[in-house]
Amino acid sequence: MTRTNARELACQLVFETGFRHLTAQEALDALMQDGYYETLKDEADSFSEKPTDKQLAYITAIVQGVQARQTELEGYISRFSVGWSIDRISRVAVAIMEVCMYESLYVDDVPVGAAINEAVELTRRYEDEDVVSFVNGILGRFAREVVEQC
Repeated sequence: MTRTNARELACQLVFETGFRHLTAQEALDALMQDGYYETLKDEADSFSEKPTDKQLAYITAIVQGVQARQTELEGYISRFSVGWSIDRISRVAVAIMEVCMYESLYVDDVPVGAAINEAVELTRRYEDEDVVSFVNGILGRFAREVVEQC
C-alpha cells in the first residue's frame, strides 16, 4: 500500500466517522475487523493489500487528528467556501479537505503542495469536475492564507 492509498483510506474513515457518527477509534477498529477490509477490495484496486504497521500508524494519526481538530478544520472550509454553508458541500469533499488541511498543518513530512495535489486527484475519483475545482480553490486559498502564515 502506498502513502496515496493510505491517505485515501484515511479519507474514507474520516467520512465514516461523520456519516455513521463514529469515534475515530471505532472507525479504525472496524477497519481492522476480519472481513471489513476485504470488502474495500471490491470498491477499489488501491485496497488490494492491508496497511502495514507503519501505514496503519499514519492512518490512525490522521483520522484521530482530524476528529480532534474537526471544528478548526471545518472553520477553514467555511471561511474559504464563500457563499456556501458546509452543510451544502459533499461529505466526501469535506472529508478529503479535512485530511489535506490536517496534513498541511500538522504532519511534518507532507509538503503542502503534495497534500493539495493528492486531495484534488482523490476528489476527481469521487466527484464531478465542478466539485474538483471548488475543492482546489478552497485548498489553494487555505494554503496561501493559513499555511503560509504559520
